[in-house]
Amino acid sequence: MPEVSVDINGRKYRMACEEGQEDHLRQLAETFAGYVDNLKGDFGEAGDNRLTIMAGITVLDELRELKGRMSALEAELQEITSAGAALSDEQDALERDYAARFGALADRINALAAELEDAEEHRG
Repeated sequence: MPEVSVDINGRKYRMACEEGQEDHLRQLAETFAGYVDNLKGDFGEAGDNRLTIMAGITVLDELRELKGRMSALEAELQEITSAGAALSDEQDALERDYAARFGALADRINALAAELEDAEEHRG
């Protein structure tokens, strides 16, 4: 299993990861280190453990917020999908109605045409 060396708050940590995930792990560690550095800038030297815990809580808070937004978007997508399905059903019903009306109209035109033919035959 590959190992990656990451630097968080001036300390190096060796971490194992799955094959091919080394760059991804490095990027995650860099992002997390950024959280720690920001908190360090805001609160000064608060102690490694405290900064790490605060950064972890900050990340989890953002994750919770994103999950909430994702749930809201999923609900909106479901509403839109349902509305689209309803419109599609309505369109299908309208098409069937118009097809029936055009069929009835065609039947009436054919009947009139037949009557005209009969009238012409009787005159002629």
